[in-house]
Amino acid sequence: MIEIWHNPRCSKSRQTLALLQERGCDLRVRRYLEDAPEVAELRDVLDRLGVRAKDLIRKGESRFKELGLTPDSPEEVLLAAMAAHPILIERPVVFAGDKAAIGRPPDAVLEIL
Repeated sequence: MIEIWHNPRCSKSRQTLALLQERGCDLRVRRYLEDAPEVAELRDVLDRLGVRAKDLIRKGESRFKELGLTPDSPEEVLLAAMAAHPILIERPVVFAGDKAAIGRPPDAVLEIL
């Protein structure tokens, strides 16, 4: 089963979801803004993506600035911020088995299918 962390208000998220549906993927759609991941889950996502927290956080989001965060903020601070404010998580994130990809651009998720 493929899982997508989806925000229906995001065009890239909608495009990625449509791409997966067109390919007939067995999907689990997680609206991560309503069902926010905890810090431990975010750590797992970073491992699966092979990135650091600063690569998964939306630095252009107003909440990022409001919280006084910078790309150089400690990893644990960024993870805690994403868990408390899931709007900060880059979207969409797609999971297939032990792999993950960020759907920016949407085609980027095809390499893990």
